[in-house]
Amino acid sequence: MDTILLEHCSTLKSVEIPLEASKSESNRALIINAISSNQSALQNLSNARDTQTMQRLLASDEETLDVLDAGTTMRFLTAYSILGEQTRIMTGTERMQKRPIHILVKALKKIGAKIKYLKEEGYPPHQIQPLRKQKNNNISIKGDVSSQFISALLMIAPALPEGLTLNLKGKVGSRPYIQMTLDMMKLFGVHANWTNNTIEIAHQDYGSYPYVVESDWSGASYWYSFVALADEAKIKLLGLRQKSLQGDIAIVRIMNQLGVMSTFEEDGVVLQKIPHQESLEFDFSDCPDLAQTVAVVCGVKGIHCKMTGLESLRIKETDRIKALKRELKKFKIKLKETEEGLWEIKSKFQTTEEPIEIDTYEDHRMAMAFAPLMTQQSIIIKDPSVVNKSYPSFWEHVELAKSI
Repeated sequence: MDTILLEHCSTLKSVEIPLEASKSESNRALIINAISSNQSALQNLSNARDTQTMQRLLASDEETLDVLDAGTTMRFLTAYSILGEQTRIMTGTERMQKRPIHILVKALKKIGAKIKYLKEEGYPPHQIQPLRKQKNNNISIKGDVSSQFISALLMIAPALPEGLTLNLKGKVGSRPYIQMTLDMMKLFGVHANWTNNTIEIAHQDYGSYPYVVESDWSGASYWYSFVALADEAKIKLLGLRQKSLQGDIAIVRIMNQLGVMSTFEEDGVVLQKIPHQESLEFDFSDCPDLAQTVAVVCGVKGIHCKMTGLESLRIKETDRIKALKRELKKFKIKLKETEEGLWEIKSKFQTTEEPIEIDTYEDHRMAMAFAPLMTQQSIIIKDPSVVNKSYPSFWEHVELAKSI
């Protein structure tokens, strides 16, 4: 397995980081544009492997579509495929074939789609036949599962003959991602009505819109971590907007408590160190992708952290809770479930003279969440190319910021 050595560097240069574009926005824009026969000009699409995979498969005439490890692509294309004219088979990596898809498939079947599992019930690979007749325009789905299931249904809703009313049952997780989907649909001319836990979308056509994708707030979170943990740092992240569609802009509010001030300028945001608070309590239901980054920062700085809303982390690229516990333990940091659904950071943070190896579990966010520990000691990141999934230029940008 390839590795990368990040030598101890406690001070970062004052630099501008040209962040990658948001893959969340890019993938939604690509699906919406495909439904509308590609009539819109999309600019600044993400270079992330997930987005490149989406573009390649949307242009493919092959029956079998291999999404590799791209969860968003798997879910969005599963829903999109019922609008097509040919039978499709959706498949992916070994890990992807262990990530459940049954909740989305069940919803699509209720609408009228014919979908058959080819191996294990409830998991890819699965075969999708084009929708011949809509049987139901009012369905229910659990609100606390992956928001990507919900977004996938919402984006195809206006193209269904009878539209769709979607009832979200129970607690709604990752609400900002659902809102991002609806906001982007509105930009492309589709209107929805979200009242309480019900979203109504009538049959209508997407229009043309010259969309420019914003930089990625998820990718920005790792630079907040670098600034929080470094002895000295001032970094400008380019291409971010103070009024963003992305839910992970929550990192601004979180990191203000953990020692990083954000100053927005016309072309981005400047990060600078400020004193941190001694404790943090945060519900990550709306922004689960930030949890790993925050856990690392709190553990290193000895901030008492209580975390809820981590349930969806178990069905990501890896079981992120299990992976976090293992890697934090190497630095004498404990992640412990003290009550059901409540996780706390207990820290006796300790460095070592020799570099510590970080396993990444085929998870891009594990690699990037732990990279800022180079501000404390030398570390070795295993399988560094895993960042290509969302932030291909990450290691190049780390080199740019190092002062040694």
